[in-house]
Amino acid sequence: MKKWMLNSLKISLVFIGLVILALSIFWLPNVANTLAKENPEYAYLKYSLLLGIYLTCIPFYIGVYNGYVILKLIEKDKAFTEYTNRSLTYIFYSSIGIILMYIIGILYLIFNNAGHPGIALIGIGIIFMSFIIASASGVIKALLIKVIEIKNEHDLTI
Repeated sequence: MKKWMLNSLKISLVFIGLVILALSIFWLPNVANTLAKENPEYAYLKYSLLLGIYLTCIPFYIGVYNGYVILKLIEKDKAFTEYTNRSLTYIFYSSIGIILMYIIGILYLIFNNAGHPGIALIGIGIIFMSFIIASASGVIKALLIKVIEIKNEHDLTI
C-alpha cells in the first residue's frame, strides 16, 4: 500500500476521533441541556442518557485505536501477523459492545416512555453501522487466519 494512502487513512482516523471527542465534550452537553429545558417531562433522563453515550465512546475509541494499530502494522509490512488478528478481534468486540449498549439504551427509553422515533432511528442506524463493522472485521479476521496458516506452512517448506 502506498505511503500517502496509509498516511491519509491514519489522518482520517485521528480526525474522526477528534471530531467525536469535540462533539462529546462541547456539543452534546449543550444539546442535553436544551432538550431538558424544552421537554421538562424528560429532564430526569438527561444524565443517564449522557452517561450511556459517553460509555459507548469507550469501545468506539478502542476500535479507532486498533484501526490505527493495523495501519501501523501494514506500514511495517507486518499485516499478516497475530498482532493484526488481535486488533481485528478488538474491533469486532468493540462493535458488538456498541450494539449491545445501544440496544440497552433504546430499551431503556422505551420502558421510560421516552422512545421518540427520531432518537430510535438514530440508535438503530448506529446499531446497523456497528453490525456492518463487526461483520466486516469478523470476515477479515477469518480470512487473515487462513492467510497466516498458509504463510506459516509456506515458511516451513522453504
